[in-house]
Amino acid sequence: MQGPQQILLFNKPFNVLTQFSGEANDITLAQYIDVKDVYAAGRLDKDSEGLLVLTNDGKLQAKLTQPQSKSPKTYWVQVEGEPSEQALDALRQGVELKDGMTLPAKVERMNAPDIWPRNPPIRERANIPTTWLAITLREGRNRQVRRMTAHIGHPTLRLIRYQLGPWTVDGLAPGEWRRVELPQTSDNTQK
Repeated sequence: MQGPQQILLFNKPFNVLTQFSGEANDITLAQYIDVKDVYAAGRLDKDSEGLLVLTNDGKLQAKLTQPQSKSPKTYWVQVEGEPSEQALDALRQGVELKDGMTLPAKVERMNAPDIWPRNPPIRERANIPTTWLAITLREGRNRQVRRMTAHIGHPTLRLIRYQLGPWTVDGLAPGEWRRVELPQTSDNTQK
């Protein structure tokens, strides 16, 4: 870690890469964040939105992203159709994807959140309803939430990471970021 610990929370807009460089037409973190030597703790796909934690602290980055740390990540997911309780129970128990079984997830139906509009808007079909789910994972495979909802027959239309570890996206508009401190808890020996 160079210098004092830095932790930034960023509300990543749709269509932004979770890196500071890209191809000529890519929108990257560099267009929003002018802080040097911080890196994303985990990734959010270009077509996903929401909370991205950036830090210069490698131990914190590992704690937030390594599967063995079991750091919770909560996503607000708008899916096509209305999943049955049986389908949601499959997610709660873990589903078999091409790269193996997922860990059990916490899955709850939720009301549509009061959030920013997506640009461009999702593709909605008048005769097919959508459902919002809050899905909490303790692992983070490539495009995992999208693959899990597709597995139960309800493709993801919109995906927002709401929470990562102790932080949420609350109070951040898309493209905004702020510095935060690591919350102090009795089992937190890191400073």
